[in-house]
Amino acid sequence: MLSKTITDALNQQIEKEGYASFLYLSMATWCDSNGLQGCTRFFRRQSEEEHVHMTKIIDYILEMDGRAIIPQIKQPPTEYKGVSEVFESTYEHEKKVTSAINSLVDLALEENDHSTHNFLQWYVEEQREEENLIRSILDKIKLIGQGEQALYYIDKEVEEINLAIKKSGA
Repeated sequence: MLSKTITDALNQQIEKEGYASFLYLSMATWCDSNGLQGCTRFFRRQSEEEHVHMTKIIDYILEMDGRAIIPQIKQPPTEYKGVSEVFESTYEHEKKVTSAINSLVDLALEENDHSTHNFLQWYVEEQREEENLIRSILDKIKLIGQGEQALYYIDKEVEEINLAIKKSGA
């Protein structure tokens, strides 16, 4: 059984994961409207992943005889100045999520809740991978540069990442 403190904190994380799913879906639509199909596929997959992250927490709370609360999700941004801003915003958001997961881990340890601590280790690893992936895309964007032609190469690089992820089954 989960404590009220842990249940409340996990329910707050449900909102964060739901928002991330909507945020990435919004980014996907922005990319699509700017002719960046590789980036569109990337952010649609990211949106689906965040939805899975959210439902995993819901399932865990229910499995532990808690009450999962499905929150209202606020509207994410819909406009960006360019693809660099999209990925920079993504990186900043992922760092916020990492911080939230780390706070949950700390809380689980404070509460001596080993089951929740164990459950959260998957998220710790996932966040490390997510931040690394976005950082690598930002590095590629910096190498390629800005401008209309650069968008083609950025989108092509992101599509290569999509294909690699698909091959790995991640």
